Amino acid sequence: MNTNEENNQDRRSFLKKAATGTAGIIAASMFPTIVPASVFGKFAPSNKINIGQIGIGRIATTHDLPEVLKNEVAHVMAVADVDKNRLAQGKKWIEKKYADKTGKANYVDVKTYDDYKELLANKDIDAVIISTPDHWHAQPAMEAAVAGKHIYMQKPTSLTIKEGRMMADMIKKKKVIFQLGSQQRSMNPWPQFKRTCELVRNGRIGKLKKVYVGLPGDPAGGNPAQMPVPSNLNYDMWLGSTPEIYYTLDRVHSQTDINDRPGWLRLEQFGAGMITGWGSHHIDIAHWGMGTELTGPIEIDGKATFPPAGSGLWNVHGDFLVNSKYANGVEMEIGGTNPNGVKFEGTEGWIFVSRGNVGVTASDPGAAQASSKKNEAFYASDPKILGSVIGQNEIHLYESPEQHQNWLESIQSGKQTISHAEIAQRSCTACLLAHTAMKLGRKLKWDPKKEDFIGDKEASATLSRPQRGPYGTTKVKG
Repeated sequence: MNTNEENNQDRRSFLKKAATGTAGIIAASMFPTIVPASVFGKFAPSNKINIGQIGIGRIATTHDLPEVLKNEVAHVMAVADVDKNRLAQGKKWIEKKYADKTGKANYVDVKTYDDYKELLANKDIDAVIISTPDHWHAQPAMEAAVAGKHIYMQKPTSLTIKEGRMMADMIKKKKVIFQLGSQQRSMNPWPQFKRTCELVRNGRIGKLKKVYVGLPGDPAGGNPAQMPVPSNLNYDMWLGSTPEIYYTLDRVHSQTDINDRPGWLRLEQFGAGMITGWGSHHIDIAHWGMGTELTGPIEIDGKATFPPAGSGLWNVHGDFLVNSKYANGVEMEIGGTNPNGVKFEGTEGWIFVSRGNVGVTASDPGAAQASSKKNEAFYASDPKILGSVIGQNEIHLYESPEQHQNWLESIQSGKQTISHAEIAQRSCTACLLAHTAMKLGRKLKWDPKKEDFIGDKEASATLSRPQRGPYGTTKVKG
C-alpha cells in the first residue's frame, strides 16, 4: 500500500470512529470538544475532512462555502448540480478560492458530478454540504447518511413533516454528524440570540408568557409563460419528487446570475414560503428560549392571504397571522405585523432580539424592516436585564463559535452539533404546522409525541405528499 492510500485509510478510519462513538457520549453531550491541533496534525492531508458540495447556487457561494473554507481542516474536493453551467461555475469558484488562499493556481482539481448520487458514491468524500432547493433537502440527506457521510444542510429540513421524520430517524440510525444551517444559534455573527435565550431560560423576565415572531410574507408575481428547458439543465431531476410541470424561468433559477434570488422560493410545489424560509430561523430561536426544542405546539390557529388567480406564477403566502400554544402554557404569535425578529414577554419584562438592520436578504420582501428600533438587534423593557450575569449554577446553553465550524469540530470529536437533526425536525415541524393552519384557516390540535393532528383527517393529509418516482424519500433504502 502506498503512502497516499495509507493516509486516506487512516483518515477515513479516524473519521468513522469519531462519528460512531458511543451513543451515550453523543446523547449526553451538548458541548463540542475541540481536540488540539497537535493531535490531529491540523495541516496534514490525511487529517483533512474531504467535502462534497451538493447544489451550487446563491446560498452555497455566498454563505456555506465561504464559511467552511475558513477552516483549515476542510477540503472541498467535489461539487454536484443538475445545471451544467452552474456546475462549471462552481468548480471555477472553488478552485479560485483555493488559488487565492494558497497562491497556487492549480492547488485543487475539483471533481464535478451532474448526479449527486455519484458524488455520494465517492469513498474519498467524508462529508457533504446540501445547499439545494427545499424540495431537495430530505432525500439527499438520507442518502448521504446511508453512504456514511456527515451532513451540513440548509434549512428547512423538509417539504413535509413525515419526510422530515424519515430523515431525522435515518440520521440517528446511521450515527452521522448532522448540522442544520440555523446559524442564529452560533456566536458568530450574532451572539445576541444565545444571550437572549439564556436570559429568558434563567428567568430574567420572570415567567415566560408569550413569544412574538416577526416574519414578512412574499408578493405575488412571476412570469407563468411556458419556455423551452435550457439544454444545460436536467429539469426532470430538478423537479425531483414533485409533480411534473412545464418549465418557466421564474419557477427555477436565473440562467445568468448564480446569486439571484430563485423563483422556486415563492412556489408551494417546492416550499411553503417565508414561514419555513425564515420561520426556520426565528421559530428555532423561540424554541431555544422556551425550552421546547424537542417538542412542539399543541394548538395552532392561523390565517393568511394567498395570491389570487391570474396574479402571476408565484403562490406562497403573503400577509399572515398564526397563534400557537405549547404544553407549558406559553403562546407564540407569528406574523408580519410584528418586527422582524423574536420578542420574549414575561411577567417581569421583555427582550427583543433580531439580526438588526440585516433584515432578511437584499432581495427579500421586508428587507428594509429590521426592528422597531433600527440598528438595535438586542433590547429590553429594562436595559439592566441585558447586563445580567448568568451564574455558574444557572442554565448555560450550548455555545457554538460558528455554525459550519461547529459541524466540522463535531465531526472531529464525535459530539452532537448545536442544531442536530431532531432539533431541526422540530423547528421545521412548527413552521409546517403554521402553514397548514394558514391553509385551512381554523384551529388545529397537535400531538407532538405522535406527530399527528388530533381528530382532523383533512389536516393529517397534509403531513405527506405523493412523491413522483423514481425520486423521493420513500425510495431510500438503508
